[in-house]
Amino acid sequence: MLPGPGAATLFRMIREPFVPTEGIHNFRDYGGWQVSGGGHVRSGLLYRSGQHVGASDADLAAIDALDIRTVIDLRGTSERERNPCRRGEGFAAEVIAHDGETSSSPPHMDVDADTTTAQFARQRMIAVYTRMPRNPAMIAMFGRYFRALDQRDGASLVHCFAGKDRTGVAAMLLLHVLGASEEDQLAEFLRTNQAPTISVLREQSVPGIEQRLGRKLEEDAIRALLEVHEDYLATYRKEVARDHGSLDAYLETVIGVDEPMRERLHTRLVA
Repeated sequence: MLPGPGAATLFRMIREPFVPTEGIHNFRDYGGWQVSGGGHVRSGLLYRSGQHVGASDADLAAIDALDIRTVIDLRGTSERERNPCRRGEGFAAEVIAHDGETSSSPPHMDVDADTTTAQFARQRMIAVYTRMPRNPAMIAMFGRYFRALDQRDGASLVHCFAGKDRTGVAAMLLLHVLGASEEDQLAEFLRTNQAPTISVLREQSVPGIEQRLGRKLEEDAIRALLEVHEDYLATYRKEVARDHGSLDAYLETVIGVDEPMRERLHTRLVA
C-alpha cells in the first residue's frame, strides 16, 4: 500500500497520473511530486510505461497527442526484436536504446525452476534489484536517460518491458535528483500496483513464464512478479549505499549526474 497522506503528498492526491490505454501497461505521468525548497515536478513532460508492442490505434493517437520528443527504451536488443513497439503516424521522437542486452531477460521474467511460489518469486525479484546497481548496461542507460532529459526539449517517455523495475528505478533516481522526498519516491514506485492495465502485462508475461517453467504459477507468485514491493526498491538503495556510501555519490560518480546537471534539470523540470 502507498504511504499515508501528509502535507508533502497533497498535490499527488488531486491528480490522475494514468493515461488511459488499451494495450500498453502502466502508462503514466510521473511529474507532480512536491520537491524540497518549494515547487513541484512539472506535469506533462515526464511519462513512463511498459512496452508498446500491443498498443492499439487509439493508444497511438493518444501518445501522438502528448508531443513526446524523446523515448528512452531500457530494453535490450533481443527484447526489442521480440516485441517491437508500435508507433503512430505522427510519431517523430528520437528513440534512445542500448546496443546489446540490458538484462538476461525482462526482470520479472528472470525465473528458474523454483519460481512457482510467492516466496521464490519475491526472492527472484530481490535478486534483480541486487544486481541492477552494478549492471554496466543499466548504468550506461541511466546515464543516457539523464543526459537526454538535460539536453533535449519537450516531453519524454522512459519505458522497459513492464514499466516497473528498470523504469521504476529510473523514475526514482530522477525524483531524487529533483528533490522529491524519499516517501514520495517510494509512492511513485509503488503506484505501479494501482495501474488499471495489469491484465495487459499479465497477457504479455504469464504464458511465457509458465512455458519456460513447464508448470503453472501460483497466483501469489504472479503478483510478486508483476507488481512491485517496498523491499525491491529498498534492496536497490541498500546495494548502492554498500558500494558508494550514498545515492547522491552513486549518481555523481557512476551515473554522471554532477551538480551543474542537477541545477539544469531542476530549472527545466521543476515549477
